[in-house]
Amino acid sequence: MDLTVPEYAYMFGFLQADGHLAQGVGRKGRLTVEINAKDVGLLRRFQQLTPYYRTALNDLGLPYGSKSRTVAPPTVAFARRDYLRGVVDADGSVGRTSKGFPFVSLTTASTAVAAYLCFYAGKVTGSERTLKRNARDDVYNVLYTKENAQLLAADLYYDGCLSLERKQAAADALSTWIRPAGMRVAPARRRWTAHEDRVLLRLDDDAAAAAELGRTEKSCCIRRWRLRTGRTPMPAPVSPSRK
Repeated sequence: MDLTVPEYAYMFGFLQADGHLAQGVGRKGRLTVEINAKDVGLLRRFQQLTPYYRTALNDLGLPYGSKSRTVAPPTVAFARRDYLRGVVDADGSVGRTSKGFPFVSLTTASTAVAAYLCFYAGKVTGSERTLKRNARDDVYNVLYTKENAQLLAADLYYDGCLSLERKQAAADALSTWIRPAGMRVAPARRRWTAHEDRVLLRLDDDAAAAAELGRTEKSCCIRRWRLRTGRTPMPAPVSPSRK
């Protein structure tokens, strides 16, 4: 089962999110997938792609039993966007918000999967995300909207790829959205560096730090508070050889 083959990478991502692998006696096992009745065509495609013993799926990283927090991207070479498309098809959404804005989202309990989507989408869109579990469900909700969603959807749902037909159609429809005239484009977030953190702590003055770092006093105030309260790790000290 070569995960560099797009169809297998997609199927593996989908199964990690929506499949269940049960371990039987010896090399026997049972793979089940819950899928909407209108998507049964995809299930039949999976049947055609899977003449393998279930142990092959387990060896590649599909755990037996409960797996929502433990699944992770494969450790072997794999087709990245096809794997992620499988994950999004199973546990994500593609479409438009109530205001008509394009969006691509993923809900997952797996830190590794959420982090990998953020890493990959960052390369495609240039937009960074900070991972944080939500308080209600203790899962990650990763969301991309507007132009970022258009770029990500176009990359994941390319022509001729294996996917849920309804999500392929939704992804294709995102390309028609055009930002309304006058709608402000949010500036890219500027990440704090360890050097900036050290300057901020050394000066211990929001106005002085803002002037030296080219940031707002509010930004410096919040960052200094997060550092002082332990909500953000302190920067590593500079070694003597680098001073």
